[in-house]
Amino acid sequence: MKNAGLSIVAFIIYLLMRSIWYSARREYHYLTPIGDEQHIIACWHSDLLMIPIYRVIRPKRSASAIISQHKDGEIVAKVLSYLSIKAMRGSTRKGAKRVLLEAIRAIDSGEELQISPDGPKGPRYHIHDGVIALAMRGNLPIMTIGYRADRYWQLKSWDKFVIPKPFAKIDFYIDTLSIDGLDMDSAKSLLHAKMLEHSLP
Repeated sequence: MKNAGLSIVAFIIYLLMRSIWYSARREYHYLTPIGDEQHIIACWHSDLLMIPIYRVIRPKRSASAIISQHKDGEIVAKVLSYLSIKAMRGSTRKGAKRVLLEAIRAIDSGEELQISPDGPKGPRYHIHDGVIALAMRGNLPIMTIGYRADRYWQLKSWDKFVIPKPFAKIDFYIDTLSIDGLDMDSAKSLLHAKMLEHSLP
């Protein structure tokens, strides 16, 4: 019954996501050319409701996302399954070693890996080491995905989760950056500045 309940909640969230998506006036801003090469995908935790944008950019690419082992993560994993995005369960707090090995195998097999650099519990707009470490391990560029809606709700959660209102205008910002030759701190600073350019206060 518990699993059934989680599945129902996940399906309702998916329907909400799609209804917002299809009612919105969407505009895509590719700030740098996006090629076919493999990337690490970075998106703030607050912006996850509009993750269908990934399937606009990569309609057929094999992809996985790192999701926490909390019960909320189970809901997110089920929602992502509707978008053909596989879930890797773990975080820096729990299951870190196992999910790191899974992530490395996924990268080595050519998959794109999606990470919320400030997840699963913040602080908001903080870059944890994982996204940089995996990009360095795979010698991969990072694709940042963010958006701004002209009308939205913002939850009182740690991440100030954003829910665009139906029929809102949503501007998506897709960018890529290379961290080749940078050390960990420099790469984190660069990614942080890039992701904040089109983030809500």
